[in-house]
Amino acid sequence: MMKSDHQITQWVEQTPFVDTHEHLIEESLRLSGALDQWLPCDDWAYLFGEYVANDLAAAGMTDGDLRKFHGRDLSSDEKYRLVAPYWDRIRRSGYALALRHTLRGLYGVDDLTAESLPHIAEKYRETVQPGFYGAILRRANIESCQVNSVQRIFMESEQPVLLAQDLNIRDFMRCSPADFARVKAETGKQPTTLEEWLDVIDFYFASYGPKAVAVKCAIAYSRALDFAPVAKAHAARLFLHHIGARSHSLGSEDLKALQDFLFRYCLSKAGEYGLPVKLHTGYLAGGGKMELSRVRDNAADLCRLLQDFPEVQFVLMHIGYPYQEEFIALAKHYPNAAIDMCWAWIINPAASVRFLKEFLMAVPANKIFTFGGDHVAVEPVYGHALIARQGIARALSELVAEGWIAREETPDLIERIMRRNALSFFPNRQREHAAIQPQLASSR
Repeated sequence: MMKSDHQITQWVEQTPFVDTHEHLIEESLRLSGALDQWLPCDDWAYLFGEYVANDLAAAGMTDGDLRKFHGRDLSSDEKYRLVAPYWDRIRRSGYALALRHTLRGLYGVDDLTAESLPHIAEKYRETVQPGFYGAILRRANIESCQVNSVQRIFMESEQPVLLAQDLNIRDFMRCSPADFARVKAETGKQPTTLEEWLDVIDFYFASYGPKAVAVKCAIAYSRALDFAPVAKAHAARLFLHHIGARSHSLGSEDLKALQDFLFRYCLSKAGEYGLPVKLHTGYLAGGGKMELSRVRDNAADLCRLLQDFPEVQFVLMHIGYPYQEEFIALAKHYPNAAIDMCWAWIINPAASVRFLKEFLMAVPANKIFTFGGDHVAVEPVYGHALIARQGIARALSELVAEGWIAREETPDLIERIMRRNALSFFPNRQREHAAIQPQLASSR
C-alpha cells in the first residue's frame, strides 16, 4: 500500500471537520462528576468504555471484570492490572488505535503501560475543566458536532453552537415500557390511545423540530428496516392492546405493524419540518447479539422507504459495514440517499479507505459525510478524527496515484467531503444560534 501524498495529507489536516454524529453527554455532567449510567466512573478507565470495551470483551474479558474496570471501587493500579492482558490483545484494532492517538495527542504518552498509567490518570483529571469540550474539539480541528443525545429525546444543549442536536425518534416507535416512562418523565404525558401518542410525537416535533439538525433512529438494533404501510385504524387497535397489557404482549408481527405505522408517521413529520432522517445501518455495537442476516438485509429493506418518501432526505449511517458496497449502490441510485462514514473509520480503517475510494468513483461527491466519532466521551473523538484524516488522505492519494482523479481537484474535494456537504445538507442551526447570540446580548 502506497504512502499518502504529503501535500494531500497537509490539505486534509488543515481542513476542519463538521462532525455529523456524536452521543456526547453534556459537559456539565462530566464536570459535576455525578456518576450515573453515562458516567459510571470518573477516571481514566472511562475513556476505555464504549467501543474499546466491546473489543476487550471480544478478547475474553468477562462482563464482571468489565463492570469492575468501569466502576468506582477499584484503585487505578487495580484497574490497570485487570485490563492489561486484554489491552495487549486489542491495542492494534481500530478502536484501540483511536484511543492510543488520543493518549498521545491529549496526554503526551504513546500507550497504556504500568509506567505511563500515573501520568494518564493525572492528565485525565487535569483535562476535565470548564470549556474542555471546545478545547478538545478545536485540537481535533472540528468546528462543530451533531449530537444524538443519550440523556434526552432532544437535548437543549448548553452549547448549541458547538453541539447541534438530533431529535431521537426511536423512543416514539419501539413502544417499550422504558419509552413510555421516558416520555412521561420529560413531558408528564401518559398516552392511552394511538391518537394521544401521535399528539406526543407532534409535540416533540413542534417543540424541537425547528431546533434540530436531523432526526435519528437506531431501531435497526432490534428489528429489520422493512417498514410497510399500515392502516391507522389497525395501528390504533394494536396500540390499545399493547398499552392495556402493560407489557410486550403483542406478537412479533403485530408489534412490527405498530412500529411500521409509527415510523412512517415520524418520517412524514420529518418531511414536514425539513429534517433529514439519520438511520443506523450495518454493524451493531456490543457483543454476542448481532444477527448478521438482518444486518445483511438493511440495504435491500431500505429501498421501499426511499421510494415511498422521495421528499425525505435519508442519511444511511456507518456505511452499512460489512455490506458497504450495497450502500454505494443505494446512494448512486436514489436521489434522497446519502452516506455517513461515522464510526466506520474505527470499526475497520482499511475497509473505510476502500469504501471512500469506491464511493467517490461511483456516487456524486455531495452525498457523503466523512466523519462522526459516535462517542459519549469527548476525548476519544480526538483520536478517531486523526484516523479519519489519515484514511481520507490515503484514499485520495491512491486515487490520484492511480490516475482516477487529478491532483489539482483534491483541495475542493477535500473541503466538500469533510465540511461543505454537511453545512449545505443539514439545517444550519449553528449559524442560526450564532446570529441570535448578539441579538440577545444587545437586548440585555
